[in-house]
Amino acid sequence: MQKSQGSIMPAGPLMKEHRLIERMIAVIKKETEDLTSGKELNTFFIQEAADFIKTYADQCHHGKEEDILFRDLGKKELSKEHSEIMNQLIAEHKYGRKTLKELLEARDRYEKGDKKAKIDALNRLKALVEFYPKHIEKEDKHFFLPCMDYFSSKEKDDMLEEFWEFDKTLIHKKYRQIVERMEERI
Repeated sequence: MQKSQGSIMPAGPLMKEHRLIERMIAVIKKETEDLTSGKELNTFFIQEAADFIKTYADQCHHGKEEDILFRDLGKKELSKEHSEIMNQLIAEHKYGRKTLKELLEARDRYEKGDKKAKIDALNRLKALVEFYPKHIEKEDKHFFLPCMDYFSSKEKDDMLEEFWEFDKTLIHKKYRQIVERMEERI
């Protein structure tokens, strides 16, 4: 593991994850443009995009933020600005989860024959396309790096280690949940 006093701080992996999220948002944006031009709703695309957002953006990325970074920042005496931004970020994460849930509900209605649900799905996709770039900019430019100053080198190293451990268990958790849901259906 690289140490925070070296080239990597806990903000680094989080910001790197943002780059992949931005790439997915660009793909979703292209899909919204196609839908606006009359293309039929691709429910497989919705499922794949939703899986990425739920698993990678929310459980993996936001999970590290909320369960590790924000938890540890909660033990510090933050400036009023950083405290307000952290609370905004938590609220934004909830908004993202709500929007994703509404997208999947619209997809389900569409699959059951409700053609009007296409508009709802399109609006939820557009909401995600609008939401993520602003959210990422707030974290990258106004929060992550300044907040690293609240931590000692050892605390940053410990946080990085906890990030790696968090990531290692994520795929096992995801697929255990899939099997459990499938078992409940049989």
